[in-house]
Amino acid sequence: MNHLQTALDIIAQVGGAENIEHLEHCSTRLRLSLYDNGKVNEGELAKIDGVLGVRVNVQCQVIIGHEVVQVYEAARSLIGTPQANASAQTVKPHRGAQIVDFVISVFQPLVPAIAGGGVLKSLLLLLDVLGWLSRDSSTYKVLDNIGSAPLYFLPILVAITTATKLKVNILVAVSAVAVMVLPAMTKQLADGAEFMSFDLRNVAYASQVFPAILCVLFYAQTEKLFNRYSPGALRIFLSPMLSLLVTVPVTLLILGPLGYELGAGLATVILWLYGKLGFVATGLLAAALPFMVAAGMHKPMLPYAVASMSQFGREMLYLPASLAHNIAESGACLAIALKSKDKVLKSTAFSAGISALFGITEPALYGVTLLNKKALYSVLAGSLVGGAFIGWMAIEAFALVGPGLASISMFVSPDNPMNIVWAFAGAGLSFVIAFLSALLLWRDKAPEQAEELHFIRPVEGQIIPLENVNDDVFSRKIMGDGVAIIPSQGVLRAPADGTVVNVFESGHALSLLTDAGVELIFHIGIDTIRLQGDGFHPLVKEGQHVKSGDTLIEFSLDTITAAGLDPVVVMIVTNGERFSLTPGSNHDKDTHPNIIMTLKESV
Repeated sequence: MNHLQTALDIIAQVGGAENIEHLEHCSTRLRLSLYDNGKVNEGELAKIDGVLGVRVNVQCQVIIGHEVVQVYEAARSLIGTPQANASAQTVKPHRGAQIVDFVISVFQPLVPAIAGGGVLKSLLLLLDVLGWLSRDSSTYKVLDNIGSAPLYFLPILVAITTATKLKVNILVAVSAVAVMVLPAMTKQLADGAEFMSFDLRNVAYASQVFPAILCVLFYAQTEKLFNRYSPGALRIFLSPMLSLLVTVPVTLLILGPLGYELGAGLATVILWLYGKLGFVATGLLAAALPFMVAAGMHKPMLPYAVASMSQFGREMLYLPASLAHNIAESGACLAIALKSKDKVLKSTAFSAGISALFGITEPALYGVTLLNKKALYSVLAGSLVGGAFIGWMAIEAFALVGPGLASISMFVSPDNPMNIVWAFAGAGLSFVIAFLSALLLWRDKAPEQAEELHFIRPVEGQIIPLENVNDDVFSRKIMGDGVAIIPSQGVLRAPADGTVVNVFESGHALSLLTDAGVELIFHIGIDTIRLQGDGFHPLVKEGQHVKSGDTLIEFSLDTITAAGLDPVVVMIVTNGERFSLTPGSNHDKDTHPNIIMTLKESV
């Protein structure tokens, strides 16, 4: 893949760089917040080399696959800083779309740091269980602190992503949130603190998300206010100081406790629903994930997952369900790769199956599952049964990362050694059911009979082999294969319906794109460009649509021969790699006397 060209094409089809407000990426998708989603050309965007699929709802999501980082970097190098485009005419989305866009923009960038730390901690637990590294050792504790840091300082990370989304001063926003996790402040709250006679609630803000979000949202308003009214000479310190003086106390008194209750409430509600529905909830969610991931609507689950992880240190619905779905995608794809005789599909399914096995399902979804009903049915069966089993065994996840073979240690529990065992069993069940279902259901589609494209003779005269034309460019088929005619009349006609792409200024040559996608070039005579248009009379212009048999060019045979030039007319197919060409007709020449060439699209 040419990453730079792919990025260029994507930018062009989303309305240009001036339409891009914000650009980011996840593990497989390029995510663009646009000023006007109406400018996106979804059809052309999906055709770009390297693009697996397109979804436009709140954000424009371009599915790239494992090379998304390279395309993202290329796009960033082309558009520069998105904020520079803020002068573009904005089409304001509805409030619901704005909220979803805000949630995705704040939570999506957090995942790599949280996932990295979480997987490290789960690996340490595994090493301790295996007896290879004791949790009492100094080395273990140092490594455990490394893994704990992203979650402990989650408020700081959230402050950065929220301030970035709101386009406010990131360092001042971080400073405001940092007060909540400052060791001295934490100790003061624990001892019973008050501010101007108002009691401050003792809240452990480390690992919390929503207090930081509310804090930065409020700070954004104070920054706007004080920037407007602070004298220019004093603004550099006066506005940040006043913003901190107002934002931090309001956060400690009101917004912090409110955000804490919001996060705890969200996680509690989900767990309450899980408690009522039990294993059915996990199975149904796993079966719904193919559609949620395809639409990009699994991302709104992130706030819950982050809140659950920060509140309880574990998550027992979304991530376990994702394990069942991811492994089911892998099982179905690998079965199709084994059974299919189609070389292209076999290769696609195999690579997609391996990606899904390691937690990346977009290649499987867009390359196999959503294109074939039987593959989808197999994935649904594996996801539903495997998810229900995982829910029945109450499997818990301890790291926020896409579940797969490489990250399976995320299910190592510090209290329940069987948690990882049942996770393996659930993953295996999902794989086996999806694999066997696909193996039983899959049938390769019967190859479609390629349509034959017939072309009538463009000029009257004697047909000769192209190899006999007295010009190496044509006779050696450097430009492509085709036919040649020694004309008996000076009229060039369209051999099929199409659009005139180009008419040479001298009138001796013309290019045509047929409605079936065949690119043709007509050349009248050898070296007739020397006549500088004398004797040639084009009757069509660029962009004009013509019907089969319409006159394209009238030319004088007498003028050509009087100049001592060869009048042979050649018709060349320049995109012949897409077709197999047969001179003449495959049918009875008495029935179809005018058909001079037949093309059959390669399959």
